[in-house]
Amino acid sequence: MKMCPAENKFAFAIYMLTGEAENWWISMKSIMEEREEPVTWEAFRGKFLSEYFPNSVKYAKEVKFLQLTQRGSL
Repeated sequence: MKMCPAENKFAFAIYMLTGEAENWWISMKSIMEEREEPVTWEAFRGKFLSEYFPNSVKYAKEVKFLQLTQRGSL
């Protein structure tokens, strides 16, 4: 998805939303439009990550990752 243009990433991400996340985006998009904020891939990505992956979760995952140890080879 790295080589994918931002507008395609945005459309694909929106298409993949279901349930609560889809409802969240409908509300968030409405709020953004009301505030005359740009509704772009970058804006969506930032709001999505802060909603579903807050810093506390990110840091907890990072700590867990750093504490991983490799098991002996077979």
